[in-house]
Amino acid sequence: MEKHLKSSKFMGQEFPFWMKRFAQNRNATPIEHSHEFVELVYVVSGEAQHCFEGERYVIRAGDVFIINPGEVHAYDYEDEQQIEIINCLFMPSLIQEGLLRELGISKSMDFFYVQPFLNKEERFHHRLNLSGPHAATMLVIMESMMAEFEHRTPGFDAIIRLKMIELQIFLSRIYNLHQTKSHNVNYGEREVMARRIRGFLERNYGEKITLTSLVNVFNISERKLNRLMKEQMGMSVIELLHQIRIEKAKYLLEDQAEKVINVASMVGYEDPAFFSRLFHRIVGCPPGAYRKTIFK
Repeated sequence: MEKHLKSSKFMGQEFPFWMKRFAQNRNATPIEHSHEFVELVYVVSGEAQHCFEGERYVIRAGDVFIINPGEVHAYDYEDEQQIEIINCLFMPSLIQEGLLRELGISKSMDFFYVQPFLNKEERFHHRLNLSGPHAATMLVIMESMMAEFEHRTPGFDAIIRLKMIELQIFLSRIYNLHQTKSHNVNYGEREVMARRIRGFLERNYGEKITLTSLVNVFNISERKLNRLMKEQMGMSVIELLHQIRIEKAKYLLEDQAEKVINVASMVGYEDPAFFSRLFHRIVGCPPGAYRKTIFK
């Protein structure tokens, strides 16, 4: 039975982060679950079956991958299989827009903004597998983050945020290097930029996003931004943002305990009436009516 994990079970709002290293084998009962946070997984050792969105993939030592909010997955084991993994859970708000803008690194985060939004075949048949110095560096960064998280000495939260950015840049370098060498996935520069912007919207849909903030983060003019998104995505950046938010709202409405007014706020709309009108225009019925079609 699928289970949806809330962020409040693991982390607080002020510092939305949680991390743990653990081992599992066939004695663990596989429970398919989804969650409202981002999950970054690094397989330290062993081998297992990863059940992801209805498909099964073998994962082994050195694999690193991201599970997005709302995606259903679980681990299963055959015979003597077992794995040791490091789980890093966080809300996208951990990596703040202002910090990205100040550091000028929006083009260096493709493992966070591009790779996790490829189709599942591309993501898991061509996932990162680290070995040698790369695996050693990955472990050093993650172990330093775990030490900060465990001891919580003053400034630990700032260090973890910076380490998370360091980790994403490190993984993005390796990912882009693999992309350059691979003929399986070959995107042009404009398509990659559009995918980065889309990934940013997917990660931050619940925040206040304006054309000005996107222009500043991606160092592109407003005119070029909209022209790029219409060319690559078939719609303006604001139309794309609305589409992403409404899709997230449809998922959130599956929780009967969540009020429609709260769903509106969770997907970035301060005006519930505007949210309801927009939902009706895109989906074809109001949020409340949509919820009824799910549970009738």
